[in-house]
Amino acid sequence: MAGVNGEPAAVSADDDPGVVVDRVGKTYDGDGDPVRALDDVSFSVQEGEFVCLVGPSGCGKTTLFRVIAGLADATDGEVRLGGTPVTGPTTDMGVVFQEYHLFPWLTVEENVGFGLERSDPSGGAAERAARVDEMLDLVGLTEFRDSYPKSLSGGMKQRVAIARALAVDPHLLLMDEPFGAVDAQTREMLQRELLDVWASTGKTVLFVTHDVAEAVTLADRIVVMAAEPGRVREVVDVDVDRPRERGDPAFGEHVARVRELIGARP
Repeated sequence: MAGVNGEPAAVSADDDPGVVVDRVGKTYDGDGDPVRALDDVSFSVQEGEFVCLVGPSGCGKTTLFRVIAGLADATDGEVRLGGTPVTGPTTDMGVVFQEYHLFPWLTVEENVGFGLERSDPSGGAAERAARVDEMLDLVGLTEFRDSYPKSLSGGMKQRVAIARALAVDPHLLLMDEPFGAVDAQTREMLQRELLDVWASTGKTVLFVTHDVAEAVTLADRIVVMAAEPGRVREVVDVDVDRPRERGDPAFGEHVARVRELIGARP
């Protein structure tokens, strides 16, 4: 959420949408002076919205991702998911990283179902199996259910990781550079597939990327960060109808605007 002139605005606890980052700051204590990695970061992601987070090197995207995911504590401020403060990892949040983090000794089917067994060990095996079948169908991997990760392409491995994250039916799908390790053609294919998954599931998605064109392709809104310390420079609405074509002048205008904001001086 942006205030006047793109400055971050406080987010009211009475106005909680899907996820709220509310005046989050993060300071690291080193051998010398403390390092302020994030300062007064505020924005929100509405229920069912697709928001991308971009920014220059050193803007604290990774630190912010870890705070939102509950993998690191904020020095000040808080993150709320569905109105509840995030104090650690939760099954209400499906997390997908750039690295696939699949278990090589498990099949595709077993990898997708792994989180279900951990989140609901007393649940019925038939219900879990049905959910796994649903997720495999969603990402187009039903025929590879008995395959092991070593036999899959990079794009297929990431589809397994997405299916595993969605299997527990999370409130938020949080993704950190998930397509950064694949080639350009596979990346564009995965972007299209992700939009199809998002449209069919209605999930709230927060997607971290360094690729501005990718952000414009995917997002309803783009949170552009500034560096040293990391903070919100501006939130850009992407008012281009989907599906979006990179040759569309409106697409190019949004890319140019976001790149201008990233390259602007503090």
